[in-house]
Amino acid sequence: MSGFIQKLTLLLQDPQLRNRLFFVVGALFVFRLLATIPIPGIDAAQLQLFFSNNQFFGLLNLFSGGGLSNLSLVMLGVGPYITASIVMQLLTLMIPRLKQLYQEEGEVGRAKFNMYSRLLTLPIAVVQGISFLVILERSGVLPSLGLFPFVANLVTIVAGSMLLMWIGELISEYGLGNGVSLLIFAGIVAQLPSVVSQTLFSFESSQVPIYLAFIAATLVVIAAVVFVTEAERPVPVTYAKRVRGMKFFGGASTYLPLRLNQAGVIPIIFALSFLLIPQMFASFFQTSSIAALASTSTWILGVMQNLPLYGALYFILVFFFTYFYTMVTFDPHMIAENLQKNGAFVPGVRPGPSTEAHLGNVITRITFVGAFFLGTIAVLPIAVQSLTHIQSLALGGTALLIVVSVILDLVRRIDAQISIREY
Repeated sequence: MSGFIQKLTLLLQDPQLRNRLFFVVGALFVFRLLATIPIPGIDAAQLQLFFSNNQFFGLLNLFSGGGLSNLSLVMLGVGPYITASIVMQLLTLMIPRLKQLYQEEGEVGRAKFNMYSRLLTLPIAVVQGISFLVILERSGVLPSLGLFPFVANLVTIVAGSMLLMWIGELISEYGLGNGVSLLIFAGIVAQLPSVVSQTLFSFESSQVPIYLAFIAATLVVIAAVVFVTEAERPVPVTYAKRVRGMKFFGGASTYLPLRLNQAGVIPIIFALSFLLIPQMFASFFQTSSIAALASTSTWILGVMQNLPLYGALYFILVFFFTYFYTMVTFDPHMIAENLQKNGAFVPGVRPGPSTEAHLGNVITRITFVGAFFLGTIAVLPIAVQSLTHIQSLALGGTALLIVVSVILDLVRRIDAQISIREY
């Protein structure tokens, strides 16, 4: 506890860190303010009924930080930006130039890559905005709009999504932590009071054992997420001795820390986005005049309402995206090449291709454990919902995983900033 107080004191005493912290707080305040301003013409009673009967839009509401539940100016949230990031990451597998830009050209290359992601966000936001407005009109949440009011609402929510993306970028650059993750985190935390009040309102004495078991499981999940997120596989590295004149240099031994879960919370966000896209289009075309299209959309929605099948798809996607994101961000070839250039080697392994193969094998094995754990924790809320039939517990589990991971990442970044200033 004393260590936490000491770090907090250092954080508040350092002018630059204090300004970064206040910038994050101010940006999140602006986000929450925007999330409370609804677009015009909403039927509040119909909106509440719509969300209570639709798990799909409940998950979308998670990404919009609660902005979708009251159809705010930022109802699309950071969903379009996340979708654009997924598309760009997938394109790195098919376009070598993009992979080189992302992995080998340093900060300049990453800046260009992020710029392409931001440009792609706009058309994706337009498509999602049109789909949402049409679905909400058909559901009676919004009145049937003419062309001009429809375009005005579309421009408003697309601009809100782009503004939110910009706020997230500003937090990453001038604040502390990852801006997009912090926006999702802030939205989840902001929904906690309403979730707790709803749970208490529907509380029954016969469900006491269920809630006690859920609280115990929550504590276990938090401990497990912290343990796995912080777990590392150290790869020993030795620097060769060099003779310069009459003196010896090098010969030191250290290690290369490989995290059990290199991807953090990104696979969860990617998997949820990937699952939400077909549901969004199926909801849009469910009432289509084309019989084949309408029946296909109804079938897709039926599959997604099947919790066991939905959970299996969710697990597979989380598992896949954990490997995928690790493969994109961790390049054994580049690390082996850098070690060789600096006169370092892994004991018992020849420099160059052998070191590259060794690092690849290590990261493949430990990522399997991390991916399996992440997938299991991700589908655990679905299992809880199937057993308890309490919707708030299911959504809370997914949110818990994101919240814990974001907090750990934020604490790690703050520790790094404090360490830099101490030295």
